[in-house]
Amino acid sequence: MGTLQIVLGGLVIIVSLLSLIRFYSAGFFTRNEDICRQFYGQKDAYDGFDIKALSDRVGEVLDRMESLQEKLELKVKEMEKHKEVLDRNNITRLEYKKYLEEEVIRPLYGAHIALRQIRLPKVEGIRNSTMKEEPLINTFVIEEIRKYITPKENRIGKINIYGTERIHNTIGHACVLYKKELEEYMGYDIGSYCNDDWNLAQKLMVNGCDPLPRRRCLTRASKVYQKPYPINESLWRLPDGRNVRWSNYQCRNFECLSSKNPKRGYSKCVGCFEMEKEKLKWVTNSSLPVDLLINDVLTIKPGEIRIGLDFGVGTGTFAARMREHNVTIVSTALNLGAPFNEMIALRGLIPLYVTLNQRLPFFDNTMDLIHTSGFMDGWIDLLLLDFILYDWDRVLRPGGLLWIDRFFCSRKDLDDYMYMFLQFRYKKHKWAIAPKSKDEVYLSALLEKPSRAI
Repeated sequence: MGTLQIVLGGLVIIVSLLSLIRFYSAGFFTRNEDICRQFYGQKDAYDGFDIKALSDRVGEVLDRMESLQEKLELKVKEMEKHKEVLDRNNITRLEYKKYLEEEVIRPLYGAHIALRQIRLPKVEGIRNSTMKEEPLINTFVIEEIRKYITPKENRIGKINIYGTERIHNTIGHACVLYKKELEEYMGYDIGSYCNDDWNLAQKLMVNGCDPLPRRRCLTRASKVYQKPYPINESLWRLPDGRNVRWSNYQCRNFECLSSKNPKRGYSKCVGCFEMEKEKLKWVTNSSLPVDLLINDVLTIKPGEIRIGLDFGVGTGTFAARMREHNVTIVSTALNLGAPFNEMIALRGLIPLYVTLNQRLPFFDNTMDLIHTSGFMDGWIDLLLLDFILYDWDRVLRPGGLLWIDRFFCSRKDLDDYMYMFLQFRYKKHKWAIAPKSKDEVYLSALLEKPSRAI
């Protein structure tokens, strides 16, 4: 009897799959207008098309597959009740039971869920728009991603604080190019601990899958986390290495990050984890004529520089020095082979974990100062730089300062980059160029944004 049920079930599956293949080959699951024109001779593939009939047909197939799944599960439960008899009389039936569970029920359930997740286009459009389906909804299979990107309607139909009827969670458009990695990132048990995979998240971010979706799992911390040092000590003291999870770094403590160690695991901002060297930056004269001191900059706008952004790679030393002058600086940071974000935070400063891909999360005309050093150099595409500079111009207030610190590029590209910085017609407080090598030059500038009172 059980064998007969399996045979009949197999026939039902085959018939169902053949039906679905027939619909797919006709182009009904994709917007293939050429095929639909061939079949129906209509200008628009959806004009006059009975989408409800198709939906009902797919629903019928799904119901039959679900019914078959239930029958098979009942058969397995029946065999489970007679497990002792099966053990004594027929070992092959135990193997048969295992086969049903692993090779029939689980794959069938997976196919059932995958088909249930298909969102068929709506002829009338979604809500008041002409969109036929939610953006990207059928791109991903992982249910947690689909739940995240599905718009969340307000409860009981009320308008929310933003004046909208729903909230759209966002992800970077390049996420579709890194589907496997994103599904790995979102493959967790809700409410459990997240994987220690910040490096996977950062890989997605720098490749354009930014912003990343939020996750519903608990972030891991160091097992031996200690209280941070008080602020009067933390600014110029190497933090306690026990407060960092080192599993995704080449080093296992802060001392290992010394510039003297060739296996430190990072190449940007070499020496940034050595406090004795960091204490000299922006407060002592150097041999380069392009260097500026913090005191000189603050003297240009006495009492006006209160908040700002440090866009670069570092451990927060610029922000620490400005804090001593009662100026609050937010420091951008990526963990490029070393714990830059952790270091900044443990010093009692504010790290901003963003990439060049993002629009700055600040409102227009709000920053007194933007400082950049050691990050955007001659590798950067001119069009990308143009978008970035316009974004910086957006957040700088009238009279705010743009401090370009040791930007370097090849000599032959200098004119192009100079134009990029000068196109905004900022007032020049300092403009200096010095040789870096035979083929490269440094450029430093201190520029003031005009008022533009229009």
